[in-house]
Amino acid sequence: MTSMAATHARDKRLQDAIFGASAACREAAEKYGAEAVTNATIGVMMDDAGKLACLPTVERVYKSLPMNDLIAYAPISGLPEYLRAATALTFGEHAPEGYTAATATAGGTGAIRQAAANYAEKGDTVLTTDWFWGTYNVICRELGVNLDTFTLFDDKLAFNLAAFESKLAEILGKQDSILIILNTPAHNPTGFSLSEGDWENVLAALKKHAAAGKKISVLVDVAYIDFGGEQESTRRFMQKFSHLPENILIMFAFSMSKGFTFYGQRTGALIALSSSKAVIDEFAEVSKYSGRATWSNINRGAMTLLTRIQGDATVLKAYEKERDDFYRLIRKRGDIFVSEAKECGLTALPYQGGFFLSVPTKRAKEVCEKLHDDLIFAVPLKLGVRVAACSVSAAKMKGVAAKMKKAMEAVGE
Repeated sequence: MTSMAATHARDKRLQDAIFGASAACREAAEKYGAEAVTNATIGVMMDDAGKLACLPTVERVYKSLPMNDLIAYAPISGLPEYLRAATALTFGEHAPEGYTAATATAGGTGAIRQAAANYAEKGDTVLTTDWFWGTYNVICRELGVNLDTFTLFDDKLAFNLAAFESKLAEILGKQDSILIILNTPAHNPTGFSLSEGDWENVLAALKKHAAAGKKISVLVDVAYIDFGGEQESTRRFMQKFSHLPENILIMFAFSMSKGFTFYGQRTGALIALSSSKAVIDEFAEVSKYSGRATWSNINRGAMTLLTRIQGDATVLKAYEKERDDFYRLIRKRGDIFVSEAKECGLTALPYQGGFFLSVPTKRAKEVCEKLHDDLIFAVPLKLGVRVAACSVSAAKMKGVAAKMKKAMEAVGE
């Protein structure tokens, strides 16, 4: 057949396990009724009635915005007041000392894209965990860089520092710089979070290579931070990023999708921290250039929404209560699965919060297909099965672990 695509684009085919599983779930819901189906596939907050949930304060403030705030262009780098608010939200009371800058992005995905575009050399390798959100790989391939992984968990299901150090040394033995993506707290797809001790060990490894002249950029994907635990305790690790060597750049991928239940508005930010003002000034310039070349500018209405909420103490208090209620609701669902998994002998990965939890298996696709017999729909990944606690009510979550254990036994696992 004739191909009109450029040679570098001809083999691009998007195979998204998440949306594929969601499509199968929708078909079952149409056939058997939504009440009979357990949808553990998609990463959005669903209420206990199975409806897409939105924080009431977010809905109210958004609907009150003047039309000009919804339709006008925004500056390429984003509204300055939005960037300040997003940075303040990211750090909370634990802002590290150093120079910072931020740029508006098309959701957290856009933040990851900008980091890879500007801080990974073409043809080089980006490092992340072996359990990871598949879009990391899509972004890297699109930008002409490779993605490699290290084993996230050791045999005690703790952070595998040795694997991280080994893979980091291997890659930096071949290239002079590296971008590392760490999704924490409330990692997608496991719900795991690095401890403060884990971060101390990670930074010690980074400083060792930085002292040898390597340039190291770390992107901390904090998309799920508001669902990882108590608001300030989940951010305490950030203070450890103060006074790092100037050839270690820390970036944060901020998203309004989860914490503000504003998924489709595609609004986020990439926030950078460095001990060097020159490094941060450079970040601001290259990010602005990439933003103009990629999406021109970002959703002004969503940015204004955030600044309105952050700027009114009464509104902010209402928003924080609603968000915390959502966190507790999802945590309750996750805890049900973890508790029942323990009771039935199902091995689940450490869940400390967030939208998702996971069960390791070498036969994820077969297990998920077997779960369809019970009208349970989850996402098969390379290393296991992902369950979306955010989308399954507490009532429906009861019994899922036992049925997954049964499904695994049925396929010979």
